[in-house]
Amino acid sequence: MRLITFPKGITKYAKTGGVRLGGLICNSRKVDKEQDLVEAVAAKIGTQMIHFVPRDNAVQRAEIRKRTVIDFSPEEPQADEYRTLARKVDANEMFVIPNPMKIDELEEILMQYGVMD
Repeated sequence: MRLITFPKGITKYAKTGGVRLGGLICNSRKVDKEQDLVEAVAAKIGTQMIHFVPRDNAVQRAEIRKRTVIDFSPEEPQADEYRTLARKVDANEMFVIPNPMKIDELEEILMQYGVMD
């Protein structure tokens, strides 16, 4: 979960540069309770999960051809996921200064969702 490491940087630059967090995007790895985990982390740091992008082999097929899914196969359901994501990002009006988590708080959430023993 690399997503957790960034709130401190955003917080640092929020005061001097006006930086804000619009939310998290979960790029699925097909892990149990993955969406719930990301939503819990988002809530803990004071933001939202903007979109959950499901894992799909259409991405690999497009990447092999050095194209995006939308360019390679615009009728794919995965292409619609990216269109939906783009609309959500564009329409988002929630911009926050996140509350960084302490490592023990992160570990607690990871244990709650079965990612860590």
